[in-house]
Amino acid sequence: MASSDDHGRSLVITLVGVTGTEITRGTWRGLCKAHVLFQAAYKSKPGFLCKLLPGSVKLSPYSDLASVLPNLTHLTVVWMTADSQNTRLVCKKASAAIKSDGSVITWGDPDSGGDSSLVEDQLQDGVVQVVGNYFAFAAVKSDGSVITCGVIGCGGDCSLVEDRHQEGVVQVVGNTAAFAAVKSDGSVITWGHTGSGGNSSRVEDGLQEGVVQVVGNAEAFAAVKSDGSVITWGGSGSGGDSSRVEDRLQEGVVLGVCNHLAFPAVKSDGSAITWGDSEFGGDSSDVEDRLQEGVCNTTCKH
Repeated sequence: MASSDDHGRSLVITLVGVTGTEITRGTWRGLCKAHVLFQAAYKSKPGFLCKLLPGSVKLSPYSDLASVLPNLTHLTVVWMTADSQNTRLVCKKASAAIKSDGSVITWGDPDSGGDSSLVEDQLQDGVVQVVGNYFAFAAVKSDGSVITCGVIGCGGDCSLVEDRHQEGVVQVVGNTAAFAAVKSDGSVITWGHTGSGGNSSRVEDGLQEGVVQVVGNAEAFAAVKSDGSVITWGGSGSGGDSSRVEDRLQEGVVLGVCNHLAFPAVKSDGSAITWGDSEFGGDSSDVEDRLQEGVCNTTCKH
């Protein structure tokens, strides 16, 4: 067990990749929560989540640094790739498959993205991720560009942000009728149906840098930033408006998830916050006193 002196002392910690390459190095106080190390890692690779391993044990972001790292100076960063990568992805009425050569095949309802003939030449190689919503598909290529197909007003056409999706995109997230893309500089671009979050102009200033995670429910998106704050947009009643809990989303958020029309978020102090449609869990006031500490994860049903 760490002493009070351990909690007060400074720790010099280096984060390294699985190949041993240094990612970042910094000095943190022992009383800090381990989430500060996750935030440091995320800054080096926006849009990707990771695990931190001090040895062979996975580090919890809610632990005190002095308690878990008394004698360690290096941690291994293991980046987590998108679940949809290199898989067959099913949209509502259409499907898309990434092949081993990086090409993409789509089939099914043309109004759900099943017809990709207009962009077929661009889907012949280099695709590393495909994401679908109810009406369209978005493919991320190895050069950081995005190719879309499907219903124009629901994410199948990203020409309104064309100048920003030609390079640097590392992850795309979809909901019912819109997409959000995280870029390597930590900024976010959106397109698709306005009511589903395809228009993020209201919070554009907050999405210019520092975003490390974006999650989307049916009608809204939430972005977790490297400073632990959260930005939301989209359908106001579905979580796009988080003003009711805004004061608690300014710092310390380490994990965001969603269900159909609501969002819960876990903070570094072990508390949980919810917002969105009350019928889908957006109002947790009945159990609020039990969510003030000790929460390490949340699970949602859609």
